[in-house]
Amino acid sequence: MRQNIDTATHPILLYDGVCNLCNSSVQFTIKHDKYNRIRFAALQSEVGKALLTKHQLSEKLDSVIFIENNKAYTKSDAPLHVTKYFGGLYPLARVFLIVPKFIRNSIYDWIAKNRYRWFGKQESCMMPTPEIRARFLDL
Repeated sequence: MRQNIDTATHPILLYDGVCNLCNSSVQFTIKHDKYNRIRFAALQSEVGKALLTKHQLSEKLDSVIFIENNKAYTKSDAPLHVTKYFGGLYPLARVFLIVPKFIRNSIYDWIAKNRYRWFGKQESCMMPTPEIRARFLDL
């Protein structure tokens, strides 16, 4: 692994590296995480697989994963917890945590199931600037 993985210092967002929706979500997170606290790794990477194993999660998981203080959030919980690191009104989205998880996750699963059809896949990754590149654990 390229870097020491310390989720107490920096939360980590694991994402599907070939999914356009997931990559757009990473770019959105980079733009709105004003203090550059969140780190990133593709689920398919060595770092991603190691974190999945550490948190006893399946490699076949159809979800982004947000790891914060050694706790892994999946499905609808993940993006809602990510928003607390954003500026502006985005942290207010966490109010949706009061919606029962089975409802939130049903919607999440429906989007995840259709994400390649609706948003497509990409053959190559974005070329981040050196500052942004440092936030990726698997580059």
